[in-house]
Amino acid sequence: MQNAISSIQHQRRARKGALGKLDLMEERAAYLFLLPWLIGVVFLLAGPIIASVFISFTKWNLSATPTWIGLENYRRMLFDDPDFYRSMGVTLRYTLMSVPLYMVVGLALALLLNQKLKGMNFFRTILFMPSVIAGTAVAVLWSMLLNPDVGVVNQILRFIGIANPPRWLSSNEWALPAYVLMGLWSIGGGVIIYLAGLQNIPPHLYEAAEIDGANSVQKFLHITLPMLTPTIFFTLITSLVGAFQVFDGAYVLNGRGARRGALLFYLLHLYNEGFRGARFGYASALAWVLVILATAAIIITFRTSERWVYYEVDTER
Repeated sequence: MQNAISSIQHQRRARKGALGKLDLMEERAAYLFLLPWLIGVVFLLAGPIIASVFISFTKWNLSATPTWIGLENYRRMLFDDPDFYRSMGVTLRYTLMSVPLYMVVGLALALLLNQKLKGMNFFRTILFMPSVIAGTAVAVLWSMLLNPDVGVVNQILRFIGIANPPRWLSSNEWALPAYVLMGLWSIGGGVIIYLAGLQNIPPHLYEAAEIDGANSVQKFLHITLPMLTPTIFFTLITSLVGAFQVFDGAYVLNGRGARRGALLFYLLHLYNEGFRGARFGYASALAWVLVILATAAIIITFRTSERWVYYEVDTER
């Protein structure tokens, strides 16, 4: 009996040793597969990020050794650079105009496309397709459509009796609203996210509401919106991040980065300072100010989300 017990214990120890070696081999293999990604993160992401912090306190034009100037770049930004405030104002106005518009229109289209009708998948595909087109191509297309002299939009406006239609992108008054409306072209991605959220709402909630006599508006206000708040919150965060990162379309419409106040977005100003003016220290300082402001906006959004975002799991605890 004692020999049998000893044999079993020996087999268990041998099995544990084999499993330990197998786990170690799998762990090494996992690190080996992760190594290219880790190298990329260190040299292409983390390294440049850390370097940009140092560069933001220097004067550097790539042709010489960076010269330490302390907070001079940040002082210049606040007191000697009117384009900093101009570009920040353009970006903030764009954010306030575009984020609510895109979210409301995206939700409205998602509600329409969520109907159980024949051929609805075709319309979903058609709506999503423009969102995969590159931003530069979209900007070139809309620059032709909104051409004040021969563009299709102004031709239609003249046809219906508007003798002097807006000059759109060449007008300081209309350039930013026109750019916001251009963004509706690529709203399909947000619509798909809303659709996923709508289809995740349990049908029995609507059935119970119908039994209680709720109409469509009441079901939307008391079921759809509360259950969709996590999706709305996600869309809000991604929309805010996207609004702070506007560059490619504005670059094309601004004549490859030329200074033009109406569409001088923050990243375009950063590009002008860094790659046109060869002031990479100052451009790095601009980048870090944007990171701080965007992070603050996202933190505030997360903090306030506790008041209006409803997670169904909270009721099951």
